[in-house]
Amino acid sequence: MNDNKTWSGRFNEPVSELVKKYTGSVGFDKRLAKWDIQGSLAHAQMLHEAGVLGAEDLAAIRKGMADIIAEIESGQMTWSLDLEDVHMNIERRLTDKIGDAGKRLHTGRSRNDQVATDIRLWLRDQITDIQGLIRDLQSALIDLAEQNAEVVMPGFTHLQVAQPVSFGHHMLAYVEMLGRDFERMADCRKRVNRMPLGAAALAGTTYPVRRETTAELLGFEQICQNSLDAVSDRDFAIEFTAAASLIMVHLSRLSEELILWMSPRFGFIDIADRFCTGSSIMPQKKNPDVPELVRGKSGRVIGHLTGLIMLMKSQPLAYNKDNQEDKEPLFDTADTLIDTLRIYADMMRGVTVKPENMRAAVMQGFATATDLADYLVKKGMPFRDSHEVVALAVRHADTQGVDLSELPLSVLQGFSDLVGEDVYEVLTPEGSLNARNHLGGTAPEQVRLQVKRWRGLLADAQNAG
Repeated sequence: MNDNKTWSGRFNEPVSELVKKYTGSVGFDKRLAKWDIQGSLAHAQMLHEAGVLGAEDLAAIRKGMADIIAEIESGQMTWSLDLEDVHMNIERRLTDKIGDAGKRLHTGRSRNDQVATDIRLWLRDQITDIQGLIRDLQSALIDLAEQNAEVVMPGFTHLQVAQPVSFGHHMLAYVEMLGRDFERMADCRKRVNRMPLGAAALAGTTYPVRRETTAELLGFEQICQNSLDAVSDRDFAIEFTAAASLIMVHLSRLSEELILWMSPRFGFIDIADRFCTGSSIMPQKKNPDVPELVRGKSGRVIGHLTGLIMLMKSQPLAYNKDNQEDKEPLFDTADTLIDTLRIYADMMRGVTVKPENMRAAVMQGFATATDLADYLVKKGMPFRDSHEVVALAVRHADTQGVDLSELPLSVLQGFSDLVGEDVYEVLTPEGSLNARNHLGGTAPEQVRLQVKRWRGLLADAQNAG
């Protein structure tokens, strides 16, 4: 009989080595040790207050857990595959140290509600870290936006030159995306921060547990109200991974733009050397490896989301061994997102903007055509008519190999007698930017107002935190 198992009395033969390796999780879930101990200490305190655990046992558990924390932090803790997971390894080590008091710790709980609690405690802390990193990246983008409020670049639709926009305005678009990402993480954290402990295996416990006490000790805002749901729910993990996937999608989109903009065909920006690599054969190469890898890692996180959804889709209530498979994708999602946000903020502070190249690109795509159409509308022409007039003017300019702003006044007046000398004011990229001076517009004045707004929001959030 394998006496390393708490349930071994039921079996006539030990678990095979192959099964141990296949079903064991301590190799990856040992990272939950800190939160497992945190939950155990709160559970022990609650049992004591409920009259289930004596004062001497509580003191012994606290002392034993402190010693185990020291062993883990110093790397002296021995993790055993025979004990399956982080929970049993810690419990066995505690029992070795303090005897029967360690065996009493598991009173009124199951590994089912224990692991659900550990994951929520761990994920709650990860979300807090992620929120701070989102704010740091936003701050880097806001700085870049302010520095380049008046820098003109082509705005694209269908990856074709559409209208002039401010580079600062473009950066602030990602600040807005990250703002929604922050909100999603904050909202997700509310549902993560609900305590399953006390649900036991699936039906609750016969001991007089005080779940409110445990929740207060652990900082949970709410308590899971149904024991079956408490141990089997992984919605919070899926929701977190979905929110993480959206962040990675946003960073992947920005990465694609940085990669394009750094290409000599665009030449809009340069990325600091410390974020790039060279080629083993082509000495001239400077490859944007970080944004390329971010673009690739976005697929990894999205894959984890799909995997978690598939993991849960056919599970009957309550807990199933399938749920052991929730941890590795969840761990990797958090690790990938945290690493990505951290390096991205640093990288964006190393971006150099090339205004001349951006402005030159604006002049290649008739980016002020809409401004000319709007000019004619303001002179009294119906928009559909002005659209056709400008289309003809663009065709003529294209055949001449010049921009609309380079056409002589007499030529422009040939398309409409409403055109006056003031037309050139709207045909410059700068004029186009300044004309869009309204809330949400790309005018430099609006960019600066948005920078001020976001700085205020971030300052308020920091003060509130």
